[in-house]
Amino acid sequence: MYQQNPAPLTERRILRRAEVEVKTGFKRAHIYSLMKDGKFPKAIKLGVRAVGWDSAEIEQWIIERLKTRI
Repeated sequence: MYQQNPAPLTERRILRRAEVEVKTGFKRAHIYSLMKDGKFPKAIKLGVRAVGWDSAEIEQWIIERLKTRI
């Protein structure tokens, strides 16, 4: 019998800064500082004054960070 692959846990989408702040618990300045140091996923430029983050990259970053704390 054919078995379909299960759907991903969350749909991949672009997260805006406010949502990234909620998910990580970090404020804007700290997020940008981590990005500058290469310790946080880079933002994607969406427009002249708009950026977002790939939700899959943010989720993976959170998972990796939790792994180092265990």
